[in-house]
Amino acid sequence: MASLAEIELPQGAVELRAARRADVPAIVALIAADQLGAARDGVRDEADLAAYEQAFAAIDADPAHILVIAESSGEVVGTMQLSFLPGLARRGALRAQIEAVRVAESTRGSGLGAAMMTWAIEESRRRGCALVQLTSDKSRADAHRFYERLGFVASHEGMKLKLRREDGT
Repeated sequence: MASLAEIELPQGAVELRAARRADVPAIVALIAADQLGAARDGVRDEADLAAYEQAFAAIDADPAHILVIAESSGEVVGTMQLSFLPGLARRGALRAQIEAVRVAESTRGSGLGAAMMTWAIEESRRRGCALVQLTSDKSRADAHRFYERLGFVASHEGMKLKLRREDGT
């Protein structure tokens, strides 16, 4: 898979690339490695892994979505999903949605998260998006400060309606 970007950090180079099926367990581990993800994500058995792999296949097959990983010395140290959403609002504007941004605890504070977001914003601009949006759980005060430093504004109130339990039933 071709590199999307090369990021130089004080501790060495990090490559951004599209995720591969073999990266799924590492991506899920990053998602599950925080207070919110720990309660709802993780691979406990083959059925869990199959569900994540099915989701990966759907993302990978759709050119409107990119599941990105940051790799350093063969280790997945970051991930995010970038999706491109056409719509009629804003005179038919294309918008980018950034989801599931995670950086390994060992790499936090290195500038990787900001570099990943900068790449996502530039890729969105390159594809003609009129805006980039994201959601962040209200309990993630540190994440909110991070996004605000990057220029994001809390301009809307988001809402969700759960259609199934966290265990998939």
